[in-house]
Amino acid sequence: MYTAIGYAAQTPTSPLLPMSFERRSPRADDVAIEILYCGVCHSDIHQARNEWGIAVYPLMPGHEIVGRVTAVGANVSKHKVGDLVGVGCMVDSCRECQACAKDLEQYCLAGPTMTYATPDRVDGSNTMGGYSNSIVVSEHFVLRMPHGLDLASAAPLLCAGITTYSPLKHHGVGPGHKVGILGMGGLGHMGIKFAKALGAEVTLFTRSAAKAEEARRQGADHVIVSSDAEQMRAAAGRFDFLLDTIPVQHDLNPYLDTLTFDGVHILVGLIEPVEPPLHAANLVLKRRVLAGSLIGGIAETQEMLDFSAEHGITCDIEMLDIRSINEAFERVIAGDVKYRFVIDMTTLKA
Repeated sequence: MYTAIGYAAQTPTSPLLPMSFERRSPRADDVAIEILYCGVCHSDIHQARNEWGIAVYPLMPGHEIVGRVTAVGANVSKHKVGDLVGVGCMVDSCRECQACAKDLEQYCLAGPTMTYATPDRVDGSNTMGGYSNSIVVSEHFVLRMPHGLDLASAAPLLCAGITTYSPLKHHGVGPGHKVGILGMGGLGHMGIKFAKALGAEVTLFTRSAAKAEEARRQGADHVIVSSDAEQMRAAAGRFDFLLDTIPVQHDLNPYLDTLTFDGVHILVGLIEPVEPPLHAANLVLKRRVLAGSLIGGIAETQEMLDFSAEHGITCDIEMLDIRSINEAFERVIAGDVKYRFVIDMTTLKA
């Protein structure tokens, strides 16, 4: 065991404040990592404030982690001291079930061990995330950071990146496809970049006409203002895929109308009940599919990082002093960041 430091919430209503805590010494298959950068995800806020009802306190968020290996266990073979590595949303799984056998650890039938606020599978301790100076993670769940990626702006790839890359790859998006991206926040702007790099024709759906120029800068070929009924009618039957990154309840029916037959509407941002209700005719009459997707497995996450390095894809970020984390949470809620905060962990030393 050794003492680490970080920022954590003690209750659902308390601000994140500095705390010291114990990290385990590396087990035989563990990698110890000095954290250099950690992205701020909206789910960090949901968890810190127990908005999903599953929080465990003290709660130290952070699952978009980039750092440097400082020690390895006796059985570790993939990483060595000094390597630059990443850690995403998971730090363990059962590794035996049907999902794990298919490299889909995020769908582990026994439930994956998340990077924070989840019992460790060995000792039962509460996992603590990346708003910290260090972390210890099983080698299987540690990613290699490819050469050439800017480390700070690559940190959000470990969540926002894989969340958008995985469904596009799973559904076979490629040249000749027309893809609509719903919303342009932290997930949406990554969806534009990946869909474009995969060869698709990309359209952003947004309620704000003011985002058109920015969307094209991100790589979108077209922009549809979804609050404009005429533009939505003109888009009827046009798209093969919709990647829906909108994190709040919204009417899916008008978007489904823009899909061709056999079109697929993929939810990655919404984990609440669909409201207003879905009209089943929008699926049945065109054999359309409403699908969901959760991050990606470890092998696919490494694939995404390598793809990002090959195509020069990173996240648009604003660097953050960890002492401003509570103000950053409020700005995330207000949509006042383009598009991800990334904590510079050197500020933790201050």
